[in-house]
Amino acid sequence: MSDHLSGPRALADPAIDLADLYAFPSPARPDRLVLVMNVFPNARPGALFSDAADYRFRVRPARIPSERSDPLFGVGTDEYAFTCTFSAPAEPDADGAPVQRGTCVLPSGESVSFEVDDERGGHGSGVRIYAGVRLDPFFMDVGKEVETRAARRLAFLPKGSNALEGADVLTIVVELDVATVLGSASGTVFAVAAETVTAGPYPMRLERLGRLEMKNVLLSENGVDPGNTVVELRDLYNEEDPFELAPTYVSAYRSRLNANLVFFDGLDGRLDWSTQPDGTHPLTELFLADFLVVDVAKPYAEDSYLEIERALLEGRAHTTCGGRSLNDDGFDTLYTLLINAGRGPRISDGVDGATVPASREFPYLAPPNPDPPAPYSVPTVAASR
Repeated sequence: MSDHLSGPRALADPAIDLADLYAFPSPARPDRLVLVMNVFPNARPGALFSDAADYRFRVRPARIPSERSDPLFGVGTDEYAFTCTFSAPAEPDADGAPVQRGTCVLPSGESVSFEVDDERGGHGSGVRIYAGVRLDPFFMDVGKEVETRAARRLAFLPKGSNALEGADVLTIVVELDVATVLGSASGTVFAVAAETVTAGPYPMRLERLGRLEMKNVLLSENGVDPGNTVVELRDLYNEEDPFELAPTYVSAYRSRLNANLVFFDGLDGRLDWSTQPDGTHPLTELFLADFLVVDVAKPYAEDSYLEIERALLEGRAHTTCGGRSLNDDGFDTLYTLLINAGRGPRISDGVDGATVPASREFPYLAPPNPDPPAPYSVPTVAASR
């Protein structure tokens, strides 16, 4: 489910487990870019961020190629990082709840302080920051998605069951004035990734996230990749730099993607994508460039996930901001692209929205559920067979 519980390391430490990443122009202030990082799936009341990890948004100017023959999304080396750290909990407040404080270091080097769960957030140099427990905005029928892969046929129902109904997460929301923080020379198209790394002078990447369902679906084990039958790829993939894959395991990621993408394409009984003679799928390199692509020159849109990528594949100009908004049914968009290349009916899991829709005002995510349901787990394909 999106990136929730995406590997052994994430299961062992939920406070560093990236659940979702969103990037979109502010609905109310189009000159502002909103970045949202969700962690700690199944967060309970009083959940806290880790004081041993850094939570980082990484933003780089990107170039959309003018011709299909160009490399996908030229991403430069200039980077704007927003790194949030959190203290150990202080003395409880008047209600007995633990108090945690955070600091975000901006690309300029300036630090902005804030208190966790304070809706006023922190302010500084064109940036506003919120961190705290909120309602999980992601929605998906996880059980039927797993059943689809196990049965190798579409198993979705017209009315699905949202596995995340009423669940909470910890979120970090950064709203920034693009001109002030990124500057006009950076352009209007940006590649955005999130990561958690160990705190200290020698940081180690723990989790990283770009597009939804990269690890839990696209890199999942479905018995179709004979080259990778033993190694758990997800923790290895989490250690990779979002903008530059190391050569050590890239062939393993390509093998898994090439096999899985053909597998997904055939779930409706027909093949809509043509692979190369060596088995390379047309989507493999696009998904390996695993980050959100957002154009801040376009207005906010709630249904724009993968639109810039699809426009590139179709050889046309994109018409929306791309990125990913909180209310976007990104799972349906992804599955439709995988299964019929967007040339057939929309593939739906029967879940069209979250428990409570996100708002159009800071801090955007709905208030937390004070009595969340019991923690969910992710069923596996092997268990479903």
